[in-house]
Amino acid sequence: MNGKTLAYIVKRILLAIVTIFVVATITFWFMQLIPGGPFLSERSVSAATLAALNKKYGLDAPLFVQYLRYLRGILTFDFGPSLKTKSAMVIDLINDGMRFSFPMGLIAAVIAIVVGTLFGSLAAVKRGTWLDRVIMVLSTASVAFPSFVIATILLYFFALQLHWLPTDWTNGGYPALILPIITLAIYPSAYITRLSRSATLDSLGSDYIITARAKGASKARILFGHVMKNSLAPTITYAGPMFASIITGSLVVEQIYQVQGIGKYFVSSILARDYSMVMGTTIFLTVIVVAMTLISDLLYKVVNPRVELE
Repeated sequence: MNGKTLAYIVKRILLAIVTIFVVATITFWFMQLIPGGPFLSERSVSAATLAALNKKYGLDAPLFVQYLRYLRGILTFDFGPSLKTKSAMVIDLINDGMRFSFPMGLIAAVIAIVVGTLFGSLAAVKRGTWLDRVIMVLSTASVAFPSFVIATILLYFFALQLHWLPTDWTNGGYPALILPIITLAIYPSAYITRLSRSATLDSLGSDYIITARAKGASKARILFGHVMKNSLAPTITYAGPMFASIITGSLVVEQIYQVQGIGKYFVSSILARDYSMVMGTTIFLTVIVVAMTLISDLLYKVVNPRVELE
């Protein structure tokens, strides 16, 4: 690792810390602006009981003191106890949700990269043919449809009509994760298909490919040895943020399929005014986005050493 790369990593880490601080600050103060509170939905809560609950969870302290306490907890990922789930720490609930969200996101990301790269390269090689048109129409349609629409369509056909797969995690167990994974993989697969097609077309028209053809290199060697390797660069750039967006985008999908992932806790915590859970999940997902973006930038440098990190 040379000095420029190390300086770039340090710079990005410092920028990541600033980003997390800004997100944490905005999240905390905007949560205070939401009407109501975590305990006001309880039935027959007396003033004395409400005061005791606020004191127990430190909500009776001045807002600035709560804010400083919150920032201090972020340093150790100690977001405190959940205000609505009894005897549960926020970080434990996040870890419990990530048992499902992380593997689902990882599998969906791998599927998206493999399928998107394959179909994008195929569309480029068969440019102008019916296969190219079909792939591009399907990829455009997949990008246009929101995830909850795709989830509804998959549930209707594969769960309700064909009865091949269960409708939700509660009734189906691990087979119930198949449809959520497919739902999460469809949009990034379509996006990578378009990226890969454009990059492959650029590579096919480059001088070194023309030279390889003149030297008698086979089509398979040109495609897999040169074209696909160079067309991976934009995919890698997108892969990091894509993985993070799959994890964060799974919030709605997990609710639809009733998967016990981090999305379940995030959505329910907003509805219940569970301040500590909302802020904890927000910061946790922000860290994932920042980390994956940095990793993708470094991998791009590995694939294309000519790129200078600034």
